[in-house]
Amino acid sequence: MRALFKDIKGLVGYYEKSPSFIAGDEMKQFPVMENAWLEVVGGKIIAAGPMSTCPKIEAGAPKSTVVKCTGRYIIPSWCDSHSHLVYANDRSGEFLDRLRGLSYEEIAAKGGGILNSARALQKMPEDELFDRTLDRLLAVVKLGVGALEIKSGYGLTLKAERKILRVIKRLKAVSPIPLKATFLGCHAVPSEFENSSDYTTHVIEDMLPLFKSDGLLDYVDAFCETGYFSIEDTERLMVAASALGIKSKIHVNQFNILGGVNACVNKNALSVDHLEVVSDDDIEALKASLKNDHPTFPVALPLCSHFLGLPYTPGRKLIDAGLPLTLATDQNPGTAPSGDMTEVVKLGSLKMGLEPLEAIAAATINGAAAMELSSEVGTISPGKRANFILTREMKGLEEIPYRMNEKVVEKVYVNGEVWIA
Repeated sequence: MRALFKDIKGLVGYYEKSPSFIAGDEMKQFPVMENAWLEVVGGKIIAAGPMSTCPKIEAGAPKSTVVKCTGRYIIPSWCDSHSHLVYANDRSGEFLDRLRGLSYEEIAAKGGGILNSARALQKMPEDELFDRTLDRLLAVVKLGVGALEIKSGYGLTLKAERKILRVIKRLKAVSPIPLKATFLGCHAVPSEFENSSDYTTHVIEDMLPLFKSDGLLDYVDAFCETGYFSIEDTERLMVAASALGIKSKIHVNQFNILGGVNACVNKNALSVDHLEVVSDDDIEALKASLKNDHPTFPVALPLCSHFLGLPYTPGRKLIDAGLPLTLATDQNPGTAPSGDMTEVVKLGSLKMGLEPLEAIAAATINGAAAMELSSEVGTISPGKRANFILTREMKGLEEIPYRMNEKVVEKVYVNGEVWIA
């Protein structure tokens, strides 16, 4: 099947040869080819250029489609590098508690939060959990997500964590987009364990080697935060994972600055996620990571800040420091019940001070890099999957955040085909 997209107002993120990520001032220069064409064959991007060089498709040519894109942009599909898509039930009752003034920590102390989700998931049969999660996956693809990381973490027992990771493996087999699986064993401490250190030992010694041998995970994660897992716990997990050839993507700095960013950089973590609070020392550590084989990507989750009323990650400051900022959803049933990456991009501008191109780059090319999927997605480049968004008519990309809740995505293309969930 061949498709030719013509008269594109702006082809965003087009590279003949794409870098794996961009950082700092480069993010403001994420390329936009004006008045362009794009050719797709067999689900892959073949070529693009200015309309003055547009190839012709003869009338009646077999298996060919011409798509007129006047006034519209084509943007690489969103690459969501942080989600908790596999869960049993929502936590709308806790939302009411929050409206009545209880904090995240207070809700957790009364048996809510992660422990609530774990109890529900432990009871749910695997097939039902798979069906519910597949529905969520197809829904976010329809919203323009073209690659996705999915974490475990709502199991908190070997059996339940394995069930989640098995669901993700089954999803990989049927997903129209590339997926990555992250084992978030250290998400919360189950009530039957006395402390986080003992539970971390259980995760490292009993779960991690088994899940690795079963081919169930790509990365590991831990919630490094006061009342959850310490820096020492997190470092032990990262060392054990690294010995098995597994990289880390770690929750840090959601509520407190504990030194977790520096610890993650020292252990060559692939990303540090949340960063609602950031110190100058954290920024210096992340800058130092740019000298490594791969940087430690700072991943901001503005939907969580929006939903909980937390500070927003200082994205403007991180980009100005020369860092490869990444945006993701944190989709989960308690603190970010949405997988809408377009809303994430809008919040990047409205609440974090990012220019539209910076926000788009953070949600595409850098999101792909934070999942090690740069060879497949993240930019409009020859040889990559034809996963992209066709916007509605717009005067400029600044209309994405400026018009707030108005529709942005007109059509979603997955592997070159219009996606209908």
